[in-house]
Amino acid sequence: MTAMFPSLHPHLGLRACLLLAFGVPWNAEAKKCHAATTEQTANTVTASSEDASQPTSNVLFLAVDDMKDWVGCLGGYEGQVLTPNIDRLAKHGTLFRNAHCPSPKCAPSRAAILTGLRPSTTGLYDNGHWLLPNYPEVVTLPGHFRTAGYEVAGAGKIFHHTAGNHPPNQWDDFHPILFRNDPWFRGSKKNYPWSKSGPQPDGFPLSQVIGLGHENDWGSLNIEAAEYDDARSTQYATDFLQAEHDQPFFLACGLFRPHLPWYVPQEFFDLYPLNEIQLPPTLADDLEDLPAEALRLARDRRDDWQAIKSQKKWKQAIQAYLASISYADRQLGRVLSALKASPYAANTIVILWSDHGWHLGSKGHWHKSTLWEEATRVPLIIDAPGMKPGVCDAPVSLISIFPTLLDLCGQPIPAQLEGPTLVPLLKDPQTPWSEPAVIEFRRGNAAVRDARYRFIRYSDGSEELYDHTTDPAEWHNLADRAEAQPTKKRLSRWLPKKWADAAATKSQFDFDPETFQWTNRITGTVTSGTDTPETNP
Repeated sequence: MTAMFPSLHPHLGLRACLLLAFGVPWNAEAKKCHAATTEQTANTVTASSEDASQPTSNVLFLAVDDMKDWVGCLGGYEGQVLTPNIDRLAKHGTLFRNAHCPSPKCAPSRAAILTGLRPSTTGLYDNGHWLLPNYPEVVTLPGHFRTAGYEVAGAGKIFHHTAGNHPPNQWDDFHPILFRNDPWFRGSKKNYPWSKSGPQPDGFPLSQVIGLGHENDWGSLNIEAAEYDDARSTQYATDFLQAEHDQPFFLACGLFRPHLPWYVPQEFFDLYPLNEIQLPPTLADDLEDLPAEALRLARDRRDDWQAIKSQKKWKQAIQAYLASISYADRQLGRVLSALKASPYAANTIVILWSDHGWHLGSKGHWHKSTLWEEATRVPLIIDAPGMKPGVCDAPVSLISIFPTLLDLCGQPIPAQLEGPTLVPLLKDPQTPWSEPAVIEFRRGNAAVRDARYRFIRYSDGSEELYDHTTDPAEWHNLADRAEAQPTKKRLSRWLPKKWADAAATKSQFDFDPETFQWTNRITGTVTSGTDTPETNP
């Protein structure tokens, strides 16, 4: 297997991991960790659920980028969307039909999922932060499994895709996206030091829409299907599953599509004739009952949507998004087929998730980065050995992925993780569930989604409230109605009580991609992405 980062140290035991988790830095304090007691107190670790899977269960961790609820099993698209592999997995596992991202943007959502800590706790609010130099002591999900004795490998986009977000100390082996397919978008050496930039190709933009923002293009590239970056990530995962492994593994495969640019082979565009494309329903006066902060979020990237509409390419854009979804589904099918054909099929937990949703014109918005349903509702499917298939309508957050996987693997759950384990819902999808999903975007803005309502409060105190039983499109803001006040009061108690200051941005660090080290320009502190704890004596 092609490896960007070699294996750097022997595996640690689970106890060493728990000593490190959320309290002891990866590097400088590691030796102190080994001298400390390995016993855990009740306020540090919570026990996993009873009757969870055996501790040696493998994990297949499937991440998809920017995929909203437009998959067959969720029914988010008004027309027909072709996702046979996702739908098959949903029938075999547990489909969560009211699942939501921690934050409606790539880096903060993924940081929250992979640390189990909300943006309001870490201050990682946007794409301009690096996780490791801000929090060298936090053990991530792959890091946790690595110290627990698992072989940890990955490919594609798991953390955010730009440089510095997949440190070698998180993996035994990792195959990154090198963005060979669209070098004209990869000129930033800070973000893409390993990628070759290049001129725009003849005929650019392939969409034939003039004036769109960064990466906002679509079409079919003049390359073989196997040469697309996602196909290479998928090939890495299938090769891994076809190999022999003498220890349990955690294998992550992250697909970039349907993230922009929507470049996929032509056969996937052909699945969606333009005369069958359904435009998202809109309401002419939809924005008139929104507060100023909501209008500001809706306005962001609206120029792209207006350019697409004015050049009569709205259906073509939606066709490209749907094509990218079906392309991602095909890649997922390759990995799932490889697992099914492997000796690991009966003892591997499969989890599929997307980091956030996407607007394609609803509420006058194009892109992600809002606190409405379009940007937060995502696919979440968990297929675990010993669990019966089911459908769960309880509101859940992807912040629960970390504790759920530990629980399923029989590992103690550190109390610092901020989401509840979903194992009770895997055992019985009808289990009473009182905790809603909480979504945060930038400092001070949050939404609470329960089984019926979405409540939003912005940093200036303004609010929105929607009743999904009567208003699934969120067209009618009820926040100012007298009869809505008890509901708002009930949901508001789930909002963050404190908001961390924003973490240091990339501009505060010098990053060396060859040594994988950050130097804080203000303090001079050096953080290494290759340092790992020593073997537990």
